[in-house]
Amino acid sequence: MTVVAGGAAAARPQLIREINEKVLLDHIRRSGPISRTELAGLTGLSKPTVSAALGSLERTGLVHVTGQRTGVPGPAANLYEVRPEAGFVLGLDVGREYLRGGIADLAGTVRSRLSVRTKAVDAMARIQELVDLTATLAAEVGIEVTQLTQTVLGSPGVYDPRLDALTLTGRLSGWDSPATLAALRERFGPSLMIENDVDAAAIAERAHGHGRDVDSFAFVSVGTGIGMGLVLDGKLRHGSHGVAGEIGYLPFTEGSGSDPRDARKRGGFDASASAAAVVRAARRAGVRGASTAEKVFAAAVRGDALAAAVVAEEALLVAKAVCTVITVVDPDLIVLGGGIGQAPGFLEAVTKQLHQLAPVMPEVKASVLGTETVVAGCLAAGLDRAWQTLVGNSAG
Repeated sequence: MTVVAGGAAAARPQLIREINEKVLLDHIRRSGPISRTELAGLTGLSKPTVSAALGSLERTGLVHVTGQRTGVPGPAANLYEVRPEAGFVLGLDVGREYLRGGIADLAGTVRSRLSVRTKAVDAMARIQELVDLTATLAAEVGIEVTQLTQTVLGSPGVYDPRLDALTLTGRLSGWDSPATLAALRERFGPSLMIENDVDAAAIAERAHGHGRDVDSFAFVSVGTGIGMGLVLDGKLRHGSHGVAGEIGYLPFTEGSGSDPRDARKRGGFDASASAAAVVRAARRAGVRGASTAEKVFAAAVRGDALAAAVVAEEALLVAKAVCTVITVVDPDLIVLGGGIGQAPGFLEAVTKQLHQLAPVMPEVKASVLGTETVVAGCLAAGLDRAWQTLVGNSAG
């Protein structure tokens, strides 16, 4: 027992140092350039403790002195800032038609960004395309792939630990095979973290969009697929089984574009209100040139009455789903995203229906983050994980 107690006592100062360094790094990331005196005031730590922690962070290359504060009483004070090149984070977005990626340095500056149309016909080919995309991004930054500190992959689906595989992966053929996850781990290494793509979009909204100053909001994505990212008390919620936000499985099957086969595979709401359902509804209604949901919405904007009726039906379906979220979670804000969620006039149409359906009306806004939302969320999540890892290593 004496050995255990001694080991715990020896580990305690190291743990305290690590906590202090994490606290300082968080303030430097958010408020830098910043002086030792300012850090002591913000954290409540003593000046000697701050000096010791900063010295450790400097030695490990996580922060550096970027200048001095002058023009105030007393001697000039060194200003500390995150050293951007201390590490790099890779964010990848896996879609059925496009693969998107970006690399950011530890200061959060995006150094490279790229979107490519996928030609893959199976999961292994798609993984190889992701590897090739990563190599191209790294070359643009001027680094080796081995210099990536953290990789975050935004993907449809949720992780099932019983199968050690992704499930509910929608329209990505073969993506739910255990061999796919094994291959991803092999190619991207131990720093790989996989996040549901819509949850990643919600992280981006939290970091850069309408959710920045909101404690609770739901990001509802309506496009090729349908999903929701839920932030409560400032934290992304996955649920006990990882399926929080899989609203595509809500049992709404009354839309004129609903397909029973899709409902069995991907859920009733997805089969009734996704982009494919909008196209089916438009064709059944006789809308000309209804090859994509975007063209259906464009026709409605031009005054096509048949297309407008399809859009109105879509708005009602989405409003019903959002009303369900409101009555269960009661968030401060609803953010609509995805190709349909951000389509011209759709926000107003959904809001009009919600006024008739919902017991209370939170704010409802359309996302302004664009097609790079998932990558932005992956980078934000990756930066948080990277800093945790780097500080732990420096304290060790």
